[in-house]
Amino acid sequence: MTSAPLADRLDGLLFFPVTAFGPDGTVDLDLFRAHVRAGVEAGAAAVFACCGTGEFHALTPEEFRDCVAAAVEETAGRVPVVAGAGYGTALAIRYARLAEEAGADGLLAMPPYLVVADQAGLLRHYTALAAATPLDVIVYQRDNAVLTPETAVALARVEGVIGLKDGLGDLDLMQRIVSAVRAEGLGLLYFNGLPTAELTGLAYRGIGVTLYSSAVFCFAPDIALAFHRAFASGDDATVERLIDGFYRPLVELRAKGRGYAVSLVKAAVRMAGLDVGEVRPPLSEPAPEHLKELATIIERGRALLATGDGGAGGADGSDAHGEGRDGGAGAGAAS
Repeated sequence: MTSAPLADRLDGLLFFPVTAFGPDGTVDLDLFRAHVRAGVEAGAAAVFACCGTGEFHALTPEEFRDCVAAAVEETAGRVPVVAGAGYGTALAIRYARLAEEAGADGLLAMPPYLVVADQAGLLRHYTALAAATPLDVIVYQRDNAVLTPETAVALARVEGVIGLKDGLGDLDLMQRIVSAVRAEGLGLLYFNGLPTAELTGLAYRGIGVTLYSSAVFCFAPDIALAFHRAFASGDDATVERLIDGFYRPLVELRAKGRGYAVSLVKAAVRMAGLDVGEVRPPLSEPAPEHLKELATIIERGRALLATGDGGAGGADGSDAHGEGRDGGAGAGAAS
């Protein structure tokens, strides 16, 4: 854990590593460390360990603790480590305390398991989680955990809650949340947390949300960093070229299979040369024809970098930490 406030350090491209499994299906910590190390060296601004892309749902508490600890050791304070925490309130608190013991800097609070709670219940859940440890909490809005602006304001008043990651994609709701929190003089960090968030980056930027999670960074950091640099500098021509030629085709491929937001990413990491294993059940591996399509899309993305006009710089990891704050959020100024 580092001494600087987490909210002040989440100012660049956010890395959500996959969790590596060996041939026998057990966690391979050495490979996981290599994956984290490569991401940090490539220019990640933060490591979000054991979250959605990291198959949080499939990990035992012991595996979770070991992976978070490995991520903390590999980053060595260079960038913050944020760990997932989820299920019901009691289990979420258990994972939060394991993350604290492992040295994490913060928590990404996944939606509660299975139940559809009302707003009062969601507020109680996240308030209890924030009170359980000194770790800062980012609430992940999606599926069965969707906040009203009033609840978002209440959460912004909770000590330890620093951000809201949106995986829903309702820009009308997000604009109303941003406005309501701002009108109360409160601060939150906002994150675009949709799968392949780059595709919707321009839309979210329109309401002041510029932080985002990048699954592409797991397997093609050169493409992800080129996009991030263009996005942060206002080079929308490069952003649009990469969206049209790479990100949109990738999202259209992702839509062809259940669980592809995770399994395609993991397959692409293997294609890049690190054998992180397959996804655990209940997820399944992508179909062979989709893997061929994935390889073609990645090749096309790299060709776009090679033929660009220079605006897609940063492929070597330089200048990866662009401006990333929500200017209207009040907490330092985004899957």
